[in-house]
Amino acid sequence: MQGVTVVDHPLVQHKLTIMRDKGTSTASFRRLLREISLLLCYEVTRGLALTTRVIETPLATIEAPTLEGKKLVFASVLRAGNGLLDGMLDLVPAARVAHIGLYRDHETLQAVEYFFKAPSDLEDRLVIVVDPMLATANSAVAAVDKLKERGATNLRYVCLLAAPEGIARFTAAHPDVPVVTAAIDEKLNEKGYIVPGLGDAGDRMYGTK
Repeated sequence: MQGVTVVDHPLVQHKLTIMRDKGTSTASFRRLLREISLLLCYEVTRGLALTTRVIETPLATIEAPTLEGKKLVFASVLRAGNGLLDGMLDLVPAARVAHIGLYRDHETLQAVEYFFKAPSDLEDRLVIVVDPMLATANSAVAAVDKLKERGATNLRYVCLLAAPEGIARFTAAHPDVPVVTAAIDEKLNEKGYIVPGLGDAGDRMYGTK
């Protein structure tokens, strides 16, 4: 699908299979999500702009590559997005963080916002939105809408699983925002859950129902 990158690295696919298993414990699910997020972060940050600076190694003075521009922002869609956020911050500890509180109305499947906090200069930064599931895409579209309202112009979206219906809706609403995912599943069911999926990522991560 145009604008969508599926990270098919063997380690990603292996860990995802364990996460899908309904017998996987809460602790293991949380750990695996953090591990996968490192690998997804590696992919979504590919192509970051570089510049050089002069450093001294123990043997010589060289011009070495370093990231150019302001630090990027990870925008976590609460609550499940924090499972990806933790691992990404392990890889990019200096990143800024935005939090977007959204919940899904189980009757309408629409996203309802209850919290938003982000750095003030989003227009100057790469903003990477993180949320494990791209299902109906209602939350994803609402999150990116909000970030764009606050000035963000350079955005990317990272999820663990995506449904074809969610990808279609998201890319129609925000064709300028690339999507990185570990897998594109078969479909959505009548309740808006990804099939075969892995259940509710937030519930499995936090041990709730």
